[in-house]
Amino acid sequence: MTLPREIAGDSPARADHIARLRDFIAAHRRLFVLTGAGISTASGIPDYRDRDGGWKGAAPIQHQAFITHLAKRRRYWARSMAGWPPVARARPNAAHRALARLGRAGRVRLLVTQNVDGLHQAAGSRAVIDLHGRLDRVVCLDCDSRLSRHRVQEMLIEANRDWLHDAGVIRPDGDIELGDVDYDAFRVPACPACRGILKPDVVFFGGAVPKKRVSRAWNALARSDAVLVAGSSLMVWSGYRFVREAAARGLPILAINRGRTRADDLITHKLDDDCAALLDAAIAEADGG
Repeated sequence: MTLPREIAGDSPARADHIARLRDFIAAHRRLFVLTGAGISTASGIPDYRDRDGGWKGAAPIQHQAFITHLAKRRRYWARSMAGWPPVARARPNAAHRALARLGRAGRVRLLVTQNVDGLHQAAGSRAVIDLHGRLDRVVCLDCDSRLSRHRVQEMLIEANRDWLHDAGVIRPDGDIELGDVDYDAFRVPACPACRGILKPDVVFFGGAVPKKRVSRAWNALARSDAVLVAGSSLMVWSGYRFVREAAARGLPILAINRGRTRADDLITHKLDDDCAALLDAAIAEADGG
């Protein structure tokens, strides 16, 4: 499957939305930015949820299932072997680049992303926390060895040269829907250092975000004067908690998202618009004053 490097937004951003976002940015010098899957859709990586916040397809793999069931690991890695190449080819879109410009202008206290694609860093953002980890890294659960996802892809292909599949719909975590295949025939490589279990260095659903990441985000939020949410329904607690705390502190919160969010009753400004088009238009001159 080949995905375009960048997909055009649904439509140009609304002029009133552009003005409201520009005013919000101008009024608040120290932004805590939180992004979700909706910011990477223009890079060809789909989001998980529909406009009502429900799953668009089957729910992602759970942490405990991956850890305890070999059959679940086989299924995940088989689908990931097919799903990783298009994710690896994805490139930052206008939304990522706009937020990088905002960061270079000194306006972002911290950018916290729930995505695992690394596109914010590829666009040039520096003060970034990958809240849920990075898909381009793999960790051994037994000896804590670290491998690149590219190296693991080579291992997967080498171990499964005769394994056939029909690629389907890509998912945000590199997983992909396959046809009717025999997952029992798929061979999952072990850690080359200790023969332990390899896992993407990401937080699966049901897993815990490392405390150091959370602590760093809390510290940044305490030094921010407003919150900008882009492309997140905030249905997952790991991101929602920051918005809830910001609301409790009385901080202004602007959210750009297609459809409802879990925090609609807490958000002070809600813009239902295309993330890439709106951010690109509103932040076009932020770094130039």
